[in-house]
Amino acid sequence: MKKIIVLLVLLTSFSGFTQEWGDVQKNKVTLKEIAPIWPGCEGSDVAKRDACFDQKLNEHVRKNFRYPANAWKENVQERVVVKFLVNTKGEIEILTVEGKNQELKDEAKRNILSIPKMKPGMFGGKPKAIEYAVPFNFKTGK
Repeated sequence: MKKIIVLLVLLTSFSGFTQEWGDVQKNKVTLKEIAPIWPGCEGSDVAKRDACFDQKLNEHVRKNFRYPANAWKENVQERVVVKFLVNTKGEIEILTVEGKNQELKDEAKRNILSIPKMKPGMFGGKPKAIEYAVPFNFKTGK
């Protein structure tokens, strides 16, 4: 009887654990990549955490957005794309900044580098660096 109870406890705890980072079907294990967790987005539901991450990233970019004064004055308009990763320590590392105007590229990079440290992404129960790309549309409306 004790063996059956122990087996049931192990099975239920293992099935809950695999939903977070993997899936077992027909003797085949599929590992899932888990996104980094933005401060304030902690919780047990993966979909809600991912949605919270997206929301917090969008809020951060909007709140910290500054149009460089000289670029505004000269009516410089373009799209700048910042590719970055959240490393295995939860810190931001810039990979590339694509655009023509250096002032706009510097501003977009500054904005992304001000993202707070977070819990890193995971893969198979181990920290994993996760890449992202954020577009900045600099338009003066003039």
